Amino acid sequence: MQPYEERLSAPRSWWFIAVLIGVSVGLIMLPFGTLPMLGGLIGGAALACVAVSSYGSARVRVVADSLVAGEARIPVSALGTPQVLDAAEAAAWRTYKADPRAFMLLRSYIPTALRVDVTDPEDPTPYVYVSTRNPEALAAALTAVQPA
Repeated sequence: MQPYEERLSAPRSWWFIAVLIGVSVGLIMLPFGTLPMLGGLIGGAALACVAVSSYGSARVRVVADSLVAGEARIPVSALGTPQVLDAAEAAAWRTYKADPRAFMLLRSYIPTALRVDVTDPEDPTPYVYVSTRNPEALAAALTAVQPA
């Protein structure tokens, strides 16, 4: 059973900007002829779309006894009580309240987040900060799989 899964995909406006980058590269290549212009248009748009897609491919999941945030796999037994952060509190923890030792899966285009203290005494990481569109559901999933 997989209680929670989310992909932190990039907003639609970023895809529009990627297409505009392709148009820009095409216009830069226009003095060299029609074929280089088409190559620049297609190649520039493709490279920009790959960049947007790779940045937005981060996933947040709760699988068995672990929180998987991007490339990190954190055992739930090493985590404390999840704290749901609204937009204002999430912005504060991204900026002036942030600890440089914390693990942060941060996407600035997602206004809400979840913060969970790391309770493992061997781990120097004070907390985990995860951007999520549905922090209540993620908190409920983590609470459901935490050991009693």
